[in-house]
Amino acid sequence: MESDLFNDREKAAILWADHVTRNTAKEDNGVYDKVREQFDEQEMVDLTLICSFFNFFNRVMDSLDVPVEIQGEVDKIKSSVRLDPEKVKSYLSTTVDNWPAKFPEPNPD
Repeated sequence: MESDLFNDREKAAILWADHVTRNTAKEDNGVYDKVREQFDEQEMVDLTLICSFFNFFNRVMDSLDVPVEIQGEVDKIKSSVRLDPEKVKSYLSTTVDNWPAKFPEPNPD
């Protein structure tokens, strides 16, 4: 919540997701009021449904031990946990250096 990487609206969405996931939103009325400052009623419903869906999906898959991804792919991720900070910095620098000044508009057809 203290990060400068997120704006107030994004922080409110993260706060709401955290409380929905922990099932503590109902215990802290201030959370709802704070998030409601950033989102209208329909958006609150949408945020809650999205959070609930992913919590539901994770709990079902975890409880039934259903693999979401092929184990070989998971193993690739596990083996890449130790990233070389210089390689990450180089990658990000290249990305920023090549970031377009303007993105093309989508084709409406």
